[in-house]
Amino acid sequence: MTGYHVNRNVKPAVKGFFDSETNTISYVVKDPASNACAIVDSVMDINYAAGRISFEHADEIISFARSNALQVEWLIETHVHADHLSAAPYIQKELGGKLGIGRNITVVQETFGKIFNEGTEFRRDGSQFDRLFDDGDSYEVGSMECLAIHTPGHTPACMTHVMGDAAFVGDTLFMPDGGSARADFPGGDAGELYDSIQKVLSLPEETRLFMCHDYAPGGREVRWETTVAEEKARNIHVGGGKTREEFIRFRTERDAQLDLPRLIIPSLQVNMRAGELPPPDDSGRRFLKVPVNVL
Repeated sequence: MTGYHVNRNVKPAVKGFFDSETNTISYVVKDPASNACAIVDSVMDINYAAGRISFEHADEIISFARSNALQVEWLIETHVHADHLSAAPYIQKELGGKLGIGRNITVVQETFGKIFNEGTEFRRDGSQFDRLFDDGDSYEVGSMECLAIHTPGHTPACMTHVMGDAAFVGDTLFMPDGGSARADFPGGDAGELYDSIQKVLSLPEETRLFMCHDYAPGGREVRWETTVAEEKARNIHVGGGKTREEFIRFRTERDAQLDLPRLIIPSLQVNMRAGELPPPDDSGRRFLKVPVNVL
């Protein structure tokens, strides 16, 4: 792939954790040469109606890491999720590791800082995270070199993370029968999403692709692993040589019919803070805001 170096000979062990409440898959990705690992797109549980959060999903990941003597070096967020809350800081407190996201988190923070009327105390410089990735940045998990590729379109901060022969695509792509993610959130762009998908599909054809979500279309079993070759051949939105213009037309028409994600309001407020809840008021209580007639 022009401009990117991918070491397809390194094959990390990948363990997926499916959260049925949000149809999200989190991953533990282990360096094959050591016990070092990365955790990708963790989930914090929320009972939105009751205003209660818990950590059953995160505790399952923590238990798995400890029982396998894994050393967490990175907690990766592929983007600022609008459909689930991140548990990254909770896991970080238990297992360590650096928290990373794409540099355009600052664009998301600026946009939603205004939407949620956050005060000047809310930092919009991405400093809540340990590392802001630029396109083409590399980092290591143990001895395994990893690559961050900027893949905007769903959101401005979306990144695909390549770890050996495995790529974690966030919401850039779904399984071939699921197609692609929406591009109508603030800062989203269907044309940019098409271009980003082409970046992913330019990786070696045998590259394993891991999805952030699966909605089991047609009632099939939930799946989250495919390959570049399979997506190129069979993806219902971009496979088989579909053009940029065809994709933009379809994606624009389809997005106009979609409801907003059920958890978009709490998710954005938490995830733009790197998984932390908003600060407490003078009484020590924490609140999530609901902007009226804005989203």
